[in-house]
Amino acid sequence: MSEATSPRAARHRWTGALAAVLLALHFAWAVGSKLHESTTSDELVHLTGGFNDWANHDYRLHPENGILPQRWAALPWWLSGAKFPPLAGNEFWRTSDVWTMGHQFFYETGQDHFPHLMAGRAMIALFSAATGLLVFCWSRRLFGDAGALVSLVFFVFCPTYLSLGAVATSDSCMALFFLAAVGAWWWHLHDGRARVWWLSSAVFGLAFVAKYSAVLLLPMIIAMAIVRAFAPEPLSLAGRSFHTRWGKLGAAALSALGHGAVAALIIWAFYGFRYSAFNPALPPAIQFIRTWEDFESKLGLSGQVLHAARTLRLLPEGYLYGFAYVLETTKVRGAFLNGTYSLTGWPTYFLWTFWLKTTVPLLIASALAICLALKRWETAGLVRARRDLYRLIPLIALFVVYWLFSIISHINIGHRHILPIYPVIYIGVGSLGALWMSRRRWTGVVLVALLGWHVISAVRIAPHFIAYFNELAGGPENGRFFLTDSSIDWGQDLPGLTDWLAQNAGTEPVYLSYFGTGEPAYYGVHPRRLAFMNDFKFASKYVALEPGIYCISATILSQAYGPVRGAWTARNESEYQFLRALEPLFAQYTNEPQKRSELERATPADRWRMGINRFDDLRMARLCYYLRRRKPDAQVGYSILIFRLTAKEISAATAGSLADWSALIQSAGPAPP
Repeated sequence: MSEATSPRAARHRWTGALAAVLLALHFAWAVGSKLHESTTSDELVHLTGGFNDWANHDYRLHPENGILPQRWAALPWWLSGAKFPPLAGNEFWRTSDVWTMGHQFFYETGQDHFPHLMAGRAMIALFSAATGLLVFCWSRRLFGDAGALVSLVFFVFCPTYLSLGAVATSDSCMALFFLAAVGAWWWHLHDGRARVWWLSSAVFGLAFVAKYSAVLLLPMIIAMAIVRAFAPEPLSLAGRSFHTRWGKLGAAALSALGHGAVAALIIWAFYGFRYSAFNPALPPAIQFIRTWEDFESKLGLSGQVLHAARTLRLLPEGYLYGFAYVLETTKVRGAFLNGTYSLTGWPTYFLWTFWLKTTVPLLIASALAICLALKRWETAGLVRARRDLYRLIPLIALFVVYWLFSIISHINIGHRHILPIYPVIYIGVGSLGALWMSRRRWTGVVLVALLGWHVISAVRIAPHFIAYFNELAGGPENGRFFLTDSSIDWGQDLPGLTDWLAQNAGTEPVYLSYFGTGEPAYYGVHPRRLAFMNDFKFASKYVALEPGIYCISATILSQAYGPVRGAWTARNESEYQFLRALEPLFAQYTNEPQKRSELERATPADRWRMGINRFDDLRMARLCYYLRRRKPDAQVGYSILIFRLTAKEISAATAGSLADWSALIQSAGPAPP
């Protein structure tokens, strides 16, 4: 019997075919789940920035999140010949306000953005499918066909990847290039052929245009080079072999410099080999969304280094600005965890998100894989343990370095920021494939049970994958008590809200406080607008609160990013009661043009707008304090909470005394978990 027709070869082919089917299923399910979701908060600016890169050869709009995924996702939109908002006389173009430019692009150009949004999501889902393929191949090399299928099933049906794998942002793209870069570098350290070096260099360079977190590859490749230097085998580079530890380290360092040169070339290529981010052929712009001076004055030594890089023009201006933006804006950022608030985050934040948003069967499988490995090494001895660990070095480097960075990170705004660790886990649990081959039948039953439970977890939450929380959190219904923002509420559920209101609202007034960049009117929702995350060009105005249906995004309800978060203080109450006395004037200012002119003669318009905004912030915070204790009447996709409020509730929550408000909160029941 030839090798090509052997049972093993046939099994190998069938495994590959099944993997292709599973990857196609993952792609279709990830993209299909987004068909009934509005634009998430960040997709608007990613696609607007990417389209501007293609159409205008201008690199000022949203340079901080990776030009590769932005260009890739916006490519179908650009190829379709879509219209960009007018630039001449556009104040938001002059100041690089990508958020308002994005609203113009999506909703004010007369073209339907949604088909292009879905095309961008499908483009990003190709990165997700490529990650799945890499997970399968890597696991197959380590653990054989059975292990590869175990890894792939955990990947394909993981709610984390189904939620983020088809969102037009940079997360899925960067996760792929982290995994590919450490794998290619490790391969290069063991294979001196030029084509392997070029592959490793290209992947490394693409990682640096995928997202700025690619700088974490530097400690990863250093760690791998050190481990490689201590291995007995010689290291080959450029036709030469290096046998000593220092020789191997020197060769690796020289290779890394070459990788850096290729990365710089790729970065320049993505910015059209032009230093300036401003295209001089277009209507003039006066600045980035924030000025260079604003960043450099706050970055200390890093700001000085960036200033020198600008002076020497070492890299394109758009790339350097994006890096400065990331450095400065990640130092202080509002965050919410388990009912508490912070501006600098918590070391345990991502441990909590991992614990609450990873399926329980994957947690169990990970623990089981570690236990089985330890038992195997105890039996086989230290030599076997070293050999196994050596094969896993790139995965260990990625996992450890990324986790350490996550623990010290101050940007605690979503589970998505630890996406790169998941492929490592999928590959690692592939070691459980050995249970298929075990003579003990119960081990196979355990594995099947874990895989089945994992699949069911995805099926039960579909299509609301973003809002997935496991059984340890009490399911997605309780997710809002633990996390906010992209971990549960990324602005995705306006279509679901439209459907719910069509079936349940009747003639009742509808109020909406929305966290996201979607435009409710596009989806047929015309509410009385309360506080939104992005008001774009909507003027500040007073809105009276009446009995009706109140639709509040989970992130707004938590007040995670509101100006009034944390404990309600006596100072808050005093300020609120002072402004509430002006409420009749706020109503007149908003609704009576003649009265507005009269009021502005005594007090400037900007003071009135500031007063109305502050009153609205305090009133919304007071209302949300109560609603966080009150059980919602319905939930839309777990991210928008629906409350039918009576006149008595509204009065006590927003117009009553402190005693009335406190009594109302107590009557709502016990505090959330």
